[in-house]
Amino acid sequence: WRAFDAGGVQGWLAAAEGCRGATFSRLPVSVFEYLPTTKMFRTFALLALAASASAFAPKALPRTGRTAMRMGFESEIGAQPPLGFWDPLGLLADADQERFDRLRTVEIKHGRISMLAILGHLVTTAGVRIPGDIDFHGTAFADIPSGIAAFNKIPDAGLIQLIGFVGLIEAGFLQVKDEIEAGCEAKMDEQGFDAAMKDSKRAIELNNGRAAQMGILALMVHEKLDNNPYMINGLLGAPIDFNAGF
Repeated sequence: WRAFDAGGVQGWLAAAEGCRGATFSRLPVSVFEYLPTTKMFRTFALLALAASASAFAPKALPRTGRTAMRMGFESEIGAQPPLGFWDPLGLLADADQERFDRLRTVEIKHGRISMLAILGHLVTTAGVRIPGDIDFHGTAFADIPSGIAAFNKIPDAGLIQLIGFVGLIEAGFLQVKDEIEAGCEAKMDEQGFDAAMKDSKRAIELNNGRAAQMGILALMVHEKLDNNPYMINGLLGAPIDFNAGF
């Protein structure tokens, strides 16, 4: 719940896991002139960009040769129109099967986290808060704004708790990952899904996660540009006074 009141903070705390080796030297400096000066936001934004780009690295079949490997990628879930196989950062160059599996696992995880982050952003922007206080000093959940602005109100001890909670979830999931995946497979079998239907459901989740990664990043950026993350509402004639009263 605290993570939801922070506008999906755990998504950006966990995003660092799959972003090794990315460089951003080609990004225009002007992009960052409008971003906050705090190191926290700069770090989250950069990591989110890398995570979103790596989202299009699908799992490959074991083949030999770079050309054969590319052909294997093009037939995998996630390599589909209009982009097809797309690896702008070259994260799959000379990668082995273990690397492919790692990227796909990270992509799915980041997509799921981002979908929760989008949901948390929408819910808190609508004014929904759980009752009670976030600390022992009388700071109520109702006093915490939505989005990145929440970091200015959440106590330092609360942020430490959030980071620790995310770490516990990560460590715990690794212990039961195989069991959970086997259970999901069994559930699909119980529903009578054939191989094509299973692949369709996996592709839907994958693409929804990709869209959510881009979506939560856009909400963060537009919040810092002009405090108008839901700019589309304004274009449609129904503007939202974001974080009014905070």
